[in-house]
Amino acid sequence: MKVAVFSARRYDRAMLSESNATHGHELTFQEARLGPETAALAAGFPAVCVFVNDAVDAPVLEALARGGTRLVCTRSTGFNQIDLRAAGRLGIRVARVADYSPYSVAEFAVGLLLSLNRHIHRAHNRTRDGNFELDGLMGFDLHGRTAGVIGTGKIGRVFARIMAGFGCRMLGHDPFPSPEFEALGGRYVPLEELARESDVVSLHCPLAEGTRHVVGAGFLAAAKPGLLLVNTSRGGLLDTQAAIEALKSRRLGGLAMDVYENEASLFFEDRSSEIIPDDLIQRLVSFPNVLLTGHQAFFTREAMGTICATTLESITAFERGEALANEVTAR
Repeated sequence: MKVAVFSARRYDRAMLSESNATHGHELTFQEARLGPETAALAAGFPAVCVFVNDAVDAPVLEALARGGTRLVCTRSTGFNQIDLRAAGRLGIRVARVADYSPYSVAEFAVGLLLSLNRHIHRAHNRTRDGNFELDGLMGFDLHGRTAGVIGTGKIGRVFARIMAGFGCRMLGHDPFPSPEFEALGGRYVPLEELARESDVVSLHCPLAEGTRHVVGAGFLAAAKPGLLLVNTSRGGLLDTQAAIEALKSRRLGGLAMDVYENEASLFFEDRSSEIIPDDLIQRLVSFPNVLLTGHQAFFTREAMGTICATTLESITAFERGEALANEVTAR
């Protein structure tokens, strides 16, 4: 089957091509993101393959349908970038990667937390300049502290297991409680109590109508002073302006982000020689207690291998008229 692959980087080309050896699809790689200006590139392709920052809204889906596209596969677990109602109306089916290595994201979240707490990134920059002073680098022991986990699905539970290994007390918030989280000693509490009691909080829930800005001004006002916050899930879970205000007031002791709510025009691109007009992200990176990475938590060999294999399996199943194990539809 002919497949147009958007937002394709060198590693996408290499790993998708390797996985495709057992499927035999005709992959055409486009470095450009899918959007209104690039949808025409998919004309004549029954399937398109997209990523997290591609725009797959109603107008784009209408353009895809006119060009003959009948399947959209996203190389991600989240699918908030796709208008599922419009896809259903147009007869376009949508598949995601329901499950890939939860360890990739959970381990990265812990890495961000450790670096933020112990100022490892700042120490690295200092020593490169010959500065070996310790002033300003003091952190705290995680042992005996309280870790809040918002979203206790597979990734959240792996994160919780690691934090339990540090000797943390675990609090969770999720509309679907997990016995496995409770078996770790975790206790489910209302969101405000989690904010009030936690020393560190990590976000591991999907972005949906009910979770957008789940961490906003109210949550941060209730938070324990000095809270360390980590977001490796979706940028829209955090109200960035509210976080900036909490950093300025020192209510928020530190912020580590691998995602950003306005990342679509920035991430996965080299902007180092450009003036970045986004005032929010420029303000964020000016804080010494903010650590920002460019949506790389998923980026391990194991996770990428599963993402590529699952995506191509969905395309093959669609071509054969078989059931799509990872299909998503509007509720």
